[in-house]
Amino acid sequence: MKAFVAAVLLGVAGNGFGQQTVPYTPPEKAPTQTEAAPPAQSQQAPVVPDTATAPVTSDPAPPKGKVIFERQETPPVEGDPAAAAEPATAEAAGESSSQPMPDGKTGPPDAVVNVSDEERESVMFTAYDLDLHLVTAKSAVEAHANFTVRNDGKVALKQIPLQVSSSLEWETLRVRSGAVGGFVQHRINTDADHTGVSREAVLTLAEPLAPGASIDLTAIYSGSIPQSGERLERIGAPTDEAAKADWDQVSAGGTALRGYGNVMWYPVAGAPVFLGDGAKLFDSVGRAKLRQQGATVKLRLTVEYTGDAPDAAYFNGRREPFAAVSDNDDMPVAQGKGIATAEFSATPMGFRGLSLFLTEKAATTTDGALIRAVTDQDGVLQRYAEAAAKVQPLLMDWLGTSPLQPLDVLDHEGQPFEDDALLVTPLRGAEPAELTPVMVHTLSHAWFGSSHAWLDEGVAQLMSLLWVETNDGRQAGLDRLHQTTSALALAEPDFSQGDKAGVGQSLVGASNEIYYRTKAAAVLWMLRSITSDDALKQALQVYRKDKAADASDEGFEQVLEKTSKEDLRWFFDDWVYHDKGLPELSIANVAPRPASAASGKTDGWLVAVSVRNDGAAAAEVPVTVKSAKLTATERLRVPGRSNAAIRIVFQDTPEEVVVGDGTVPELRENIHTRKIIPE
Repeated sequence: MKAFVAAVLLGVAGNGFGQQTVPYTPPEKAPTQTEAAPPAQSQQAPVVPDTATAPVTSDPAPPKGKVIFERQETPPVEGDPAAAAEPATAEAAGESSSQPMPDGKTGPPDAVVNVSDEERESVMFTAYDLDLHLVTAKSAVEAHANFTVRNDGKVALKQIPLQVSSSLEWETLRVRSGAVGGFVQHRINTDADHTGVSREAVLTLAEPLAPGASIDLTAIYSGSIPQSGERLERIGAPTDEAAKADWDQVSAGGTALRGYGNVMWYPVAGAPVFLGDGAKLFDSVGRAKLRQQGATVKLRLTVEYTGDAPDAAYFNGRREPFAAVSDNDDMPVAQGKGIATAEFSATPMGFRGLSLFLTEKAATTTDGALIRAVTDQDGVLQRYAEAAAKVQPLLMDWLGTSPLQPLDVLDHEGQPFEDDALLVTPLRGAEPAELTPVMVHTLSHAWFGSSHAWLDEGVAQLMSLLWVETNDGRQAGLDRLHQTTSALALAEPDFSQGDKAGVGQSLVGASNEIYYRTKAAAVLWMLRSITSDDALKQALQVYRKDKAADASDEGFEQVLEKTSKEDLRWFFDDWVYHDKGLPELSIANVAPRPASAASGKTDGWLVAVSVRNDGAAAAEVPVTVKSAKLTATERLRVPGRSNAAIRIVFQDTPEEVVVGDGTVPELRENIHTRKIIPE
């Protein structure tokens, strides 16, 4: 029996924050939205539990037990005028009945409907209430979804477009209350799904939805989700490589559904995007995570199983054990059938897609309870436990004496994926020293979490940099920081270019990982220098347990100001709450002169250094005066588009001035030197 059975609802970049599929260079252009979509996957009828036929009686007894999944929608209230408006037949309601397609496969025909990308991008989900029913032995998926959408556009919506994977079929879609409209469905090309195609339902509203207004909808959709690497294969990826990246599927051997950006298993809305078209796919996924991070999500999960019952479900990193009921306890385990259920209460979605994993085998907890892993490989887990023990002192020093939860690890082939304190990766028998770079990042999520992506990922990235510094020295840590931030200068706006400066992203509003991961780590590293290591450590340890602080964009600043006793608004304004680009520093002038002692004799030198900042973001940098024997350093804050000066008393003949040490990322160079020739 496989140890891993998964159903995953997650986007391309996990948790806001997981692994991305690396796009291949396309040999030819990707298909456009208007080109004909490939044939739909063959559909399977919804599967219901196998039950014995009960004898027919004139007055059947009510069934025992609890209804765990019901496909029937809420009937209209008698006398409700909306009920009279509802069409009596599926055809009248705009539903497409299943019939042969021109390619010989079964599925609803594509309706002719005009939908603009502006309409698709205007739809924002604010709540999901999902009932998911899986029969993994038959690869069957059935879902009943109640959800709320808001019109985030500038004009009223007369229709609402919603998408699921092309291998699924919309059965019903309607407004939960009020006047009823009809819907049609068609297929559109998009690489936001692993098949390269989505099935889009277009619901016509009885009354337009005004900008800013919300509406409650309900839908039932079903089908199967086989593994597909179609979107990667059509741009030149080998089949085996495509399968390693796009491992999403529902099957008896293992199930994984990561959500928008990988597979659309739950209703989404977005304009078509394609791999090979720059970073548009990843940008689209990031924007969706950012826009919908405040949405509430609730899940009820039902799994029909044969053989061993599944052990636990992991939803958005949260673990819940299954409650399993066998149909016949007298049957051998291998032949027995049953139903397992798990329920997750409503919580904020956070900066992520929706991730759900199921495991059949019970997890093994390592000594010290740092890792809780599901794997069939004997002996491999011990190496990960040893790697975790190596990084534990660093995390305890910076983030607190103990983790907030264990790190859950699921042994699964294919590209790694993470969702906060959940790591899905192929476990390997490497030496602990080789595993520590991975463990320091992932274990950081077990120690520290935030609803703000820049803190959630930035702290984990900072811990990775600190691990390098701890083991290889400060310069090695700075070198690694410079390597990671070199791409940041290309992404940030260059305001010296005028109208061609580009547009950046504030950290509190970042949807691109170059900001919420790379720049965030650089910001936290700078705060070490501006405050102190002790102040930053204390702030992180307080903040990780302060839900009120985490609920505010300004919460971390306020906590750090208390621990450091510093006014940090100038820094957070330029680097966190707004994106003012990167500083562009230069040494404007150096003026050394002998310092006169009270006796009138020369007593060292007074070196005046003026620094120019042509960038818009303020920076605080070290200014160092050097000679062959001595070094003296003072810190200088340089506002954006301004000059600032400092005087340094130096007890030897000065030979060189250095501004910056690589800590502050700059638009161009981040270390500036000038030789001094005393007069």
